[in-house]
Amino acid sequence: MNPLEYFFGLPFLGQLLMVYLVVINVVTFFYYGIDKIKARLSKRRVSEAMLWLLATIGGSPGALLAMSYFRHKTKKASFQAGIVLILAVQIGLFFWWLNM
Repeated sequence: MNPLEYFFGLPFLGQLLMVYLVVINVVTFFYYGIDKIKARLSKRRVSEAMLWLLATIGGSPGALLAMSYFRHKTKKASFQAGIVLILAVQIGLFFWWLNM
């Protein structure tokens, strides 16, 4: 089954969730990139609260990918660990939801 067949075979709420997750992760990735650019230019940065919020509302995979790609927030072990913890909780909740 190709990805489009899989997507259109999902119930509407499943499709909506998939679209949401793609969008929030793309937005999160770009916010991390923007913050990195602003850091290099010594401009006003994206707040850490915003970066945490984006990860918490579903953008944790995008955050981890951006941290690696842009080499951003990689010196802050506590920040990295927090994002990984958020992702682990999200994965756990997803599997719990699947098995309800």
